[in-house]
Amino acid sequence: MLPPPARSAMAAALVAPLVLLAAAAAAVAAELPRLEHPPKADGSLTILAVGDWGRRGQFNQSTVATQMGIVGEKMDIDFVISTGDNFYKNGLTGVDDAAFEESFTHIYTASSLQKPWYTVLGNHDYRGDALAQLSPVLGKVDSRWICIKSFVVSSAGMADFFFVDTTPFVLKYWTDPKESKYDWRGVAPRETYIANVLKDLDAALKQSTATWKVVVGHHAIRSVSEHGDTQELVQLLLPILKARGVDLYLNGHDHCLEHISSRDSSIQYLTSGGGSKAWRGVRTPNADRVEFFYDGQGFMSLRLTAAEARLAFHDVAGEVLHTWALAKNARL
Repeated sequence: MLPPPARSAMAAALVAPLVLLAAAAAAVAAELPRLEHPPKADGSLTILAVGDWGRRGQFNQSTVATQMGIVGEKMDIDFVISTGDNFYKNGLTGVDDAAFEESFTHIYTASSLQKPWYTVLGNHDYRGDALAQLSPVLGKVDSRWICIKSFVVSSAGMADFFFVDTTPFVLKYWTDPKESKYDWRGVAPRETYIANVLKDLDAALKQSTATWKVVVGHHAIRSVSEHGDTQELVQLLLPILKARGVDLYLNGHDHCLEHISSRDSSIQYLTSGGGSKAWRGVRTPNADRVEFFYDGQGFMSLRLTAAEARLAFHDVAGEVLHTWALAKNARL
């Protein structure tokens, strides 16, 4: 295995051509789909975020789901964000796969969780029939399910959530998939797809006048756990987030809970990937500031108002492990 500096240099060399392709793709890019989700009457918006969960209730998935229901009721949540890897180990086989109900509908049964689930695909989802998770057929099976590759959820100027399909960015899934087979329908060729995603996201972020800008993807930009930083996102996505004043980047992929603060921007990196199997036993150094790291199962909550953002990480027993509050131009 290459040492970290060599891996970083190789990743930079591999993704550099995509920067040029981003400009070339301008003529074929399109506006990101936009959904409206208004805040409560008091102007607040409360969400839960969980990732890497779909294991038919095993590996404490059901226990995490129970605690999500309890916290969701206390906080009167508006919706749930899934950060991807929704169905293990190889996504869904089709729209009639029983895993959809066995890992989702029959697990997240609390009344407080009967809200929209805004969902991105993870790399394990791409190993099955990726188009099945995007199909409106699943919305008829369970009306909570909303899965689009890249899209925006807008909350009346108070917050905009930008969901980004990050799996196609990761080069090794294309060049060295090992025993896995990825469903690249609607994605290949990779370079054009990524260039369009970047252009569409940049345009949507530039257009946004929301108080809070939150970007959601499956893969981490910054992480100290097993997978570490995703170099393709560091090279291609992060510069856009910094330039457009993004407040929070939320991801899964690493099966843990973590909060990392950027040292050279206002971005807070938040990993909520503890929806089921966890405890990887890996922690590696990171260039940014690690505010919190928990190598275990759980989920994240977030409450937004026009004045402040308040987040918390909850473990498998529902205990609050870490809290953070942020106001515009100041930390509370």
